[in-house]
Amino acid sequence: MAGKMKAAVFVEPGRIVLDEKPIPDVGPLDALVRVTTTTICGTDIHILKGEYPVARGLIVGHEPVGVIEKLGSAVKGYREGQRVIAGAITPSGHSYACLAGDHAQDGAGTAHGWKPIGGWKFGNTIDGCQAEYVLVPDAMVNLAPIPDGLSDIEVLMCPDIMSTGFSGAESAGIKIGDLVAIFAQGPIGLCATVGARLMGATAIFAVDMLPERLEMARRLGADYLINSTQTDPVDEILRLTGGRGVDVAIEALGKQATFEAALRVLRPGGTLSSLGVYSEDLRIPLKPFAAGLGDYRIITTLCPGGKERMRRMMNVIASGRADLKPLVTHHFKLDEIETAYELFANQGDGVLKVAITP
Repeated sequence: MAGKMKAAVFVEPGRIVLDEKPIPDVGPLDALVRVTTTTICGTDIHILKGEYPVARGLIVGHEPVGVIEKLGSAVKGYREGQRVIAGAITPSGHSYACLAGDHAQDGAGTAHGWKPIGGWKFGNTIDGCQAEYVLVPDAMVNLAPIPDGLSDIEVLMCPDIMSTGFSGAESAGIKIGDLVAIFAQGPIGLCATVGARLMGATAIFAVDMLPERLEMARRLGADYLINSTQTDPVDEILRLTGGRGVDVAIEALGKQATFEAALRVLRPGGTLSSLGVYSEDLRIPLKPFAAGLGDYRIITTLCPGGKERMRRMMNVIASGRADLKPLVTHHFKLDEIETAYELFANQGDGVLKVAITP
C-alpha cells in the first residue's frame, strides 16, 4: 500500500520519536489494520531505557485496537472495515511450540520450532502498533473481532495487560479459597488482582508504594491493602495469615526485592507466579527457599496471545465481570506520543495507562 504514516520509532536508548514510515505492504496471510486506539506498556519503557534491545528504527508498541484496512489474498473469515484487536503475542499457529500450546515461545522458521519470547513480535522483532497502521502477521490466527457494543477503551487492556495479569493467576493454579499476595499494583498487578478474584481467591493482599494504586486495587477486589513505604509487607502478610503464609504470590514488577518478598510470604508448597520483566540476574535466598526442600513452585508466564485468548478476554469484559476502563487515566493523540512517553516513563500525575488515538 503506497503512502506514508506517522509512527513512534525507537531511535536509540532514551529516544522514541514520532516519525514518518511507509505504510506496510500486505502479504497473503497478513492484514493491515488502521489503528484507532493503542497504549504504552512498561515493556516499551524498558525499550526506551535500553534495558531491552530492539533494532533502531523499529516502530514500537504491541497493543492494537483498530479496523481492518486491507486483507491478504489468502485471509478468510474477516472483512475489511471490521473492528478487531490483536494480542501482543502473535503466534504463527503452526510451529512445534504453538502446537504444544506454548504460543508465546513460537519458533516459526527455526528447525526445532521453539524460540524464547518468539511469539512477541510487535515492537520487538517486527514493526509495532504505535502508528496509524500496523501489519498483523498470520491474521487468521491473531485477529479477534470486537463484539458489538464494546468500545475501544473497554477492550484496550485485552491485548497485553489483562491477558498478562490474568495469566499470572491462571499459571499459579489459584483455587477457590486460596490466599493470594500480589506484589506491585501497576496495570499488570491490578489485572492479576482481578484475575485472582475471578479464580476464587478469598483473601487478596495487594502490595504497593502508592496510595492511589492501592485504592484502585481495592476497587478491583483486593481485601488487604499494604503500603510498603509504611510497613514491611512480608511481616504484615505473615501477621495477617497467622504465620502460615499465602498459597500464591504473584510478582508483577520485575525487581529482586519484590521477587524475594513474594518467596518469603509463601506457605510451604506454595506457588510464586512471576510476571515481571527483569533487567538483571535474580538471586534466590537460601532460607525462604528452604534449601530447595520446601516444595515451592516458581513459574513464569509471558502474555498469552492468539485470537482465542483475545476472544476470552473480551468475553470477560462483555459479561461485566471485569471493568478495566478505570485503568486508562490519560488520553493523548498520536502526535503527542513523545509527551505521553515522558509522563508514563516518569509515572507522573497518577498515570496507570494512557490511550493513544489518531
